[in-house]
Amino acid sequence: MENKWDAHQQQEPCSDNSLVFICKLPTREGFQSLDRQEPVQIKLPAQCSVHQLRVRLCMLAQENNRISEPFALLDPERYCLLYRKNEEWYEIYDDFQVLRTLDAPWFQGTDGLQTVCVTVLAQKTTSEERIRFQGILNELIGHDLDSSDNNRLSELGYTRRKFATPRREELKNRDPIAYATEPWTTSTVLPNDQQGHLQRKLSVILYYNSSNISIKTDLTHTPSDLLKIFWESLPKGDLSFEGWSVDHVLKVCGREEFLSGDFKLSEYLWVGHCLKNSQELHLSVVAVSSLPDNTVSGEYWPLVDSLTGLSNSHEELSLKGKEVEDIVMISLWDCERKFRVKLLGFDIPELPSKVPPLVHVEATIIYGRKIVSSVCSTRKEFTDEVLWNTWLEFDILIRDIPHGAKLGLTINAGTTEGTSTKDTKSNSSKVQDYQKGKGQVLYFVNLQLIDHRSLLSQGPHTLHMWPFPEWDEEAFTYEAEKLSTATNPDVAKSMAITFMLDRYSFPVVLPHGRSSSFSGTSPVSGSSTLDLSGESRLSSPSNEGPATTPFTKTGCLRRLKEESVHYASNLPQFLRTVDWMMPTVVQDVHWLLSNWEPEDIELFVALELLSVDFADTKVRRLAVQRLDILSNDEVLKYLLQLVQTLKVEPYHDSCLARFLLKRALRSRRIGHFFFWYLRSEVAGCPFFRQRMAVILEAYLLGCGEAMLTEFQRQVQVVNCLHDVALAVKLLYPDRTDLPSTAPQKLQELLEECNLPSDFQVPFDPRVRAGSIILKDCKVMASKKKPLWLEFSCIKSEAPDSPDPPTVGIIFKHGDDLRQDMLIIQTLKVMDSIWQEKGLDLNLVPYGCISTGYNIGMIEIVRNAITIASVQKSQGGMAGAFKNNALYDWLQRKCPFQEKHFQAMEKFVNSCAGYCVATYVLGIGDRHNDNIMITDQGNLFHIDFGHILGNTKSFMGVNRERVPFVLTPDFLYVMGRVKGRPSLYFKRFMDTCINAYLSLRSQSRLLITLFSLMLLTGIPELSMSQDMLYLRTALQQDQGEDEARNHFLQQIALCEQKGWTVQANWWFHLMAGIK
Repeated sequence: MENKWDAHQQQEPCSDNSLVFICKLPTREGFQSLDRQEPVQIKLPAQCSVHQLRVRLCMLAQENNRISEPFALLDPERYCLLYRKNEEWYEIYDDFQVLRTLDAPWFQGTDGLQTVCVTVLAQKTTSEERIRFQGILNELIGHDLDSSDNNRLSELGYTRRKFATPRREELKNRDPIAYATEPWTTSTVLPNDQQGHLQRKLSVILYYNSSNISIKTDLTHTPSDLLKIFWESLPKGDLSFEGWSVDHVLKVCGREEFLSGDFKLSEYLWVGHCLKNSQELHLSVVAVSSLPDNTVSGEYWPLVDSLTGLSNSHEELSLKGKEVEDIVMISLWDCERKFRVKLLGFDIPELPSKVPPLVHVEATIIYGRKIVSSVCSTRKEFTDEVLWNTWLEFDILIRDIPHGAKLGLTINAGTTEGTSTKDTKSNSSKVQDYQKGKGQVLYFVNLQLIDHRSLLSQGPHTLHMWPFPEWDEEAFTYEAEKLSTATNPDVAKSMAITFMLDRYSFPVVLPHGRSSSFSGTSPVSGSSTLDLSGESRLSSPSNEGPATTPFTKTGCLRRLKEESVHYASNLPQFLRTVDWMMPTVVQDVHWLLSNWEPEDIELFVALELLSVDFADTKVRRLAVQRLDILSNDEVLKYLLQLVQTLKVEPYHDSCLARFLLKRALRSRRIGHFFFWYLRSEVAGCPFFRQRMAVILEAYLLGCGEAMLTEFQRQVQVVNCLHDVALAVKLLYPDRTDLPSTAPQKLQELLEECNLPSDFQVPFDPRVRAGSIILKDCKVMASKKKPLWLEFSCIKSEAPDSPDPPTVGIIFKHGDDLRQDMLIIQTLKVMDSIWQEKGLDLNLVPYGCISTGYNIGMIEIVRNAITIASVQKSQGGMAGAFKNNALYDWLQRKCPFQEKHFQAMEKFVNSCAGYCVATYVLGIGDRHNDNIMITDQGNLFHIDFGHILGNTKSFMGVNRERVPFVLTPDFLYVMGRVKGRPSLYFKRFMDTCINAYLSLRSQSRLLITLFSLMLLTGIPELSMSQDMLYLRTALQQDQGEDEARNHFLQQIALCEQKGWTVQANWWFHLMAGIK
């Protein structure tokens, strides 16, 4: 019988309207089937569902007495249906799936019909090994997914299974050696002042076992060239260089960093660091066999059919010409009636302390972040149970509901009574409505109208609502939380709203399209027009032609389609004007975009298309395809925003989620930060906890054993330090000077911790920290009591190298570090923009990462002190007014002329860089304790608690009266005393202008990056109005000359009012304000 089964599998594919299933039935309970028995053959119409296949299987099994419990075949939890394709098993997962949409290996049977071979197997019980492994994953994720996954067709269960496909595809193509030895490289060219390095020889010392050699090499050489030089110094054996080099790789001594691949040496980040700091390059020749094992544990489940959740075309689902017995599903596009909701009522176990006398319910249809229609109930007295039992009808037809639309329900304090007020196709976001009256909205919840399987929601629903927070609470933004379809997990205490949606005799499904869409003709109807006119849509450079281009002639349509790609930068503006509730217009847009390639779109446009403004799947898919072109270095640069953007995807499974999952599995660099960005959201954002957790689980299942081990160690460190930080806060709750015994008490707490022997540092996985150095740890005297921690560094592979510096970490509890992460990441983006222009402004984007809810780690920058410390060392409290304090300190640190010259260069460049950066980003609260300087003269800023022009006041007085910090002591270092001309000051101004104009040229990218972070819940970046500062600072509406003059005026203002900063700094020193 096995030969007959194989013969079925090897038949040629064909097509027909009827389908045949050759099914192997199990002979006993268990994951087995008996090959000796004849398979059963079932013939069904192509439009039938998987459930109908199960019914026929049940009938045949009962007739033939093939299994003990034939009715169990109807339960997918007990028996699964599988087919084999490309040496992989696939489960037919969804009983609602139409049979003809199965992505199975169809072949032409002997009767000429499409045929597929299916194996019926009993579901396996969960093994102890899987339970143990899932426990490890739950600990890493910070959430137990199994406890929430109680329905195989829920979005959670569905997505867990579907993510196995992209994961397995990526793992199949992953080179284990390239994955384990991924290099840290950059495509940015060396700045102008470092171009001379390219002409020099680089000193390299190579270590292998007990031997080493020193060489001088060109920066154009590759790691393979270095390996060959080293191989030639070894005793010659029978093995060729090609054979030996495959088994060896270059590793940076003392760091988790490799030099691999075909890149030039000048492209490796560590080589650039060595060049900039005039250091030798120490490399260890490592055997590939000694690398950590990145084996991936086997998958729990078989893959699911790749077309699961994809419905038929409208024509195949249409009711026209069908008998009732032939109907399996109804096309959404056949539903001509208006959408409506029957509001039954709400109840709450316990009323809040403050309640309004009257309440009403507002029901809205939300698409993207627009409310396209809304209806309000009548007002009623607010009690613990309120009943309406009334229909709320919208002015939108069911057929026009787009994929991704949500039903939003809010309970509002009573306002003007109205029986059924409507706001159709409103372009305003709900935030504007909510802001009309503080506390007006009391509770909210959302429901996906078309679910993850493309089915229209029907019937009764009871949803547990979220309380709407007051505006002074920090963890709320409309664009993110208010768009979540998660319900309140606190079922016992939360408000519950009950309502009914229209019910149909069959599932109502959104078609994947129309049959005609596969033809080469335009779908645009004669009555439909797309306005691509010059001013309000896609703008033509010449602004010639009529204001509106009607779609009439095929030749014009073809030309319009081809020419549209020339105006890609205006695509977001155009798409914002599209009425997405009109299917014919949406078809036109999809047809127009079908001619576009991802390369046609600039990066900032692709990022903007992923914002909350654009919910259309095809638009978002085009944006993700553009991101797929990016290198790992570029993906890492924007990863923070991309993870946040997952919040505006309508469903857990999306093109963006799959893109990020695959890139994280491809790159350990991306994977490391992907893990921490997601884990932080799981801990701190209950509205999207499930989504972030299921994506994180999908990543952890494929990242490999070595990565899992490293993550376990890092999480162990974070958990231990979290406990210590809480204990310290309990010991010293007041914001007063710490007692002298505080360091000793901290050391005792740390000694009791179960810290691992070593771990990769979360904010920089290239650094491996060793044991903690207790004597150097202390509690910092500030309100949140951060911990200053020192760890030893792992021993270098280079035996003669000096002891590496210790690893310094500040562990903070009680602060949301995501704002600091955003600013530091933006500084990196700015630095890359400047470096592309040949500017090196010596920014210090130190490590900073959020590791959970209001907890995180910050890198301690070595050989650096605060400006306040410099001033106090030069003149005590009066040092704030001593203009030459900083200059004298630098003189002592760099007494030799060459070193002093280099320090002056670094100071001027870094001061210019941070003046421009802090002005553009509106970074406030700039006192002398959060501006630092290194021993080499490198100025840098820390602690970015106030951004986008949100300044800090003291006793009602604004402490900041200048656009950025340029004090008399800074000017004194540059030789600018009492307005006297200075070459260094002239260079400072020129550098500022060049840097400022460079940022203006990328203003859309910077603004888009910040707008995507509106989703985070950062207090000072929570609404669109917060973006106004950034646009104004970049002078987006002005020409280059006006922008140049604008920034020169800011410099003059700082010079004029520098004394006010000095006064603030003196007051800060005296009063200890932080």
